[in-house]
Amino acid sequence: MYKNKVYNLALQYVQNIEDAEEITQDVFVNIHLSLAQFKHNAELSTWIYKITINKSLDYIKMKKRKKRFGLITSLFHQESNEPRMDVTEFNHPGVQMENKEATKKIFNAINALRDKQRTAIILSKIEQKSQKEIAEIMQLNIGAVESLIARAKANLAIFLQQNEG
Repeated sequence: MYKNKVYNLALQYVQNIEDAEEITQDVFVNIHLSLAQFKHNAELSTWIYKITINKSLDYIKMKKRKKRFGLITSLFHQESNEPRMDVTEFNHPGVQMENKEATKKIFNAINALRDKQRTAIILSKIEQKSQKEIAEIMQLNIGAVESLIARAKANLAIFLQQNEG
């Protein structure tokens, strides 16, 4: 019932089919292992969204750590011919080839946002969640969500202007 929602949300964070599939699997393993701890003080979908967001952000952080470690290792072992891991290999199935470059720029801008701003803008603009739903998922009040979305939009505009040329 939630497979596609989890997969699509993860895909918005990592923009890579294989990574989104891995996160989706991790989310459902986590749900299975933690279902007894679900408190029912929120909707099940809200709890699943929260787990998906946390798993996605953790995955991104893990890949960045691996990239940094690979870079440091390559500085000390320059004879290594192993290719470096690209943090965001843009492989999003919903994007037509002709729109891929523009969409990649937008996702790069979204990826440059702070975690809470990124989550708020993804849930608002891509997942089409209401501010009330976002507040529940992020465990914030509606005013904080409004502020996060406004700051995210402003930061996106700045990032896109700076990287236009």
